[in-house]
Amino acid sequence: MTKFDWNNFPVIPDFDALQTKADIQAEILRETEGMTGEEVREFFRQAAERAVQRKTEKQTLLEPMATSAISMSPAK
Repeated sequence: MTKFDWNNFPVIPDFDALQTKADIQAEILRETEGMTGEEVREFFRQAAERAVQRKTEKQTLLEPMATSAISMSPAK
């Protein structure tokens, strides 16, 4: 992603990024309250693993569309 890609994102009316960040941080704090350092590391490791899995699943879902779009493009 380049700095120019940010121009392609739509504006979301009434979206407060700082409030969203604070809300997410508060949720993480609640979920990790009372955990040891090792448990917190495992919490984030599992969260990262789930994120990678979702990304992989999304790419897998999009592959047939990308393939059909390529096959539909005119021959050069």
